[in-house]
This record gives sequence, structure tokens and C-alpha cells, in this order.
Amino acid sequence: MTTKDKRDGETELDFDPAEMATGAGMVFIGRVRSPWTRREECPKNMAAARERGMPASVEVDATWRAGLAGLERASHIALLTWLDRAPRNLIVQKPRHASQPRGVFALRSPARPNPVGLHIVRLVDLDPEAGILTLEAIDVLDGTPVIDIKPYYASTDAVPNAVVGQP
Repeated sequence: MTTKDKRDGETELDFDPAEMATGAGMVFIGRVRSPWTRREECPKNMAAARERGMPASVEVDATWRAGLAGLERASHIALLTWLDRAPRNLIVQKPRHASQPRGVFALRSPARPNPVGLHIVRLVDLDPEAGILTLEAIDVLDGTPVIDIKPYYASTDAVPNAVVGQP
């Protein structure tokens, strides 16, 4: 992110978190294939992605395909992605829809120290041999790396009375 892209009230770190030492040893297990190639056209969230009605897929690398066994039972999955084209040094942000700036940890913005994306998506089809998961929709750019795939359990993952208050 450049200084000219900053909105009033936003704060950048004076360093890039990507340059800090890490011990995570994380690997990418595949890539998202989506119709979105530019940030400007990419839906801002899953609700907007579903409204557009454009399917997407995940291509799981051959090494990890055995891990898909049994996933066909799931109607929805939690997909964790690495939002590799997002800035990592914006610690306070001013969303277009908000009246006041907010800290990155109070937002779902892709701009964050560790740009991990969380997407609850409907699994339309699964070809475990080819490593292809067909999704109803997705809100990330084509080629976004995938960190992990987990079945979504409405019985334990959904919290119907959860709220985020509006100031």
C-alpha cells in the first residue's frame, strides 16, 4: 500500500511484517481458481460473491489429495487462504462504509499482518483424484494460495446469537 492510497485516519506500520523472522513453516496445499483477476472486480465478501453467481474451484496439489478422502460428505467447507496480494503493514484502517477508523483486528479486511482469509463456501462437487473442489462462489483473486480445508459443522461452528455492535 502506498501513502497516496491511505484514507484519513489510517495508520501504517513503519515496517513490513513479511520481513520479520518466522517459525511457522507453513506450506500451501493448492490454489483457488476464480473468475476474479483484479482487486477492483473481486467481491468484498462471500455474500457479494454468492450474489454474483460465478462458480470457482480449488486445485489441491497432488501431495495433499489423499487428505480429501471423506470430504464429499460435507455440503460446506471452511477454506483458509493466504491473501498474497494484500498489504501487510496497515494496522488501522478506514473502511469506505465506516464513519471512524478501526484497528485491523476489528475488521475482516484482507490487509493485515498475516493475511489469512477465512471463507465458508458451499462445496458443489469434489473430484479427489484430480484434486478439484468446485465451489458455489469465492471472494478471492484467481491463484490465491490455499492453506487448509476443513469441513464446516453448523452444529458447532455456527453461533446464531453472535453480534458485532455498530458504533
